[in-house]
Amino acid sequence: MSLYPPQPWHLTADARVSIWRVPPSALPALPAEPLVVAGMASVFTAWIDYTPPGQMSYHELLAAVSIKARRVSCSITEIWVDSEASMAGGRELWAIPKGLATLDFTGGPAFTATAATSEDWIATAAFKRRPGLPLRVPTSFEVVQERDGLLRTPVGAKVSPRPASADWSFNPDGPLGYLDGRRPVASLELPSSKLRFGA
Repeated sequence: MSLYPPQPWHLTADARVSIWRVPPSALPALPAEPLVVAGMASVFTAWIDYTPPGQMSYHELLAAVSIKARRVSCSITEIWVDSEASMAGGRELWAIPKGLATLDFTGGPAFTATAATSEDWIATAAFKRRPGLPLRVPTSFEVVQERDGLLRTPVGAKVSPRPASADWSFNPDGPLGYLDGRRPVASLELPSSKLRFGA
């Protein structure tokens, strides 16, 4: 019996997202050309708490880079979860390079998070909600990973973005060290998001 459900996964998520502008020369390896605007690429980092009534419950930290494609697309370059089932499913179904880490979240208007492996810490962050009305919008995009060429995975989402401020710290010697010393250009809370991940 598989550790994880078949695709598509139907998930419920509380997410905190920051958007960064990074020189292409500083990016990690990608399976496709990054989408560059005014000389800079866009990197998205997110802390995600997957909860019932979604099919799986776990915590996640990821970084993804916008890439050139026929439609809105990104490639996940670094990602950690605290669920062996999620790790196995991400790797086997969609070639997403999930690793295991200890992820500690505190919720509420002042959200904090830490991520560490058994070897070292990865990142920490603190988010604070800012005034603004939520707007629930459907969205869709593709996650593009390397597997015998390009593997494209469709993702559908219904989200209600809320403005936030965020203070991140990255281990300068860790896998997200290329973001150390930078400041996000925008941050958002995405409470009670609905995701359909996979074909």
